[in-house]
Amino acid sequence: MKLTVLTSSLLLLSSLYAETNTTKKNPKADHKVSVKRSDDNKSETKKKKRLEAKVKAQMEREKRYAKEQKFYQGDEYDLKSHEVDPDSLADVPVIEPEDDFDITDVYRDDI
Repeated sequence: MKLTVLTSSLLLLSSLYAETNTTKKNPKADHKVSVKRSDDNKSETKKKKRLEAKVKAQMEREKRYAKEQKFYQGDEYDLKSHEVDPDSLADVPVIEPEDDFDITDVYRDDI
């Protein structure tokens, strides 16, 4: 009888241990998983924000480049009023220099 009681109590204890062991949740393990997931979400959010900032900066550079190209090409500017008539250049007098400048005097030490 004692053997049966001992066996049944061991069987009961082992079943209780097995039940508590399988149903017991490890709070630290759940916390690590949730922290890891939230860290992954945060890193993904940071990556997306960083990517959006880079895309926005590149779009600004593209706008500035397009504006500069429009200026450099000069398609929208009418410069015909500032053109010089080649026939009028004959009327401009040639100004001759008064003195012939000799640069060798600049480098002489004996003067």
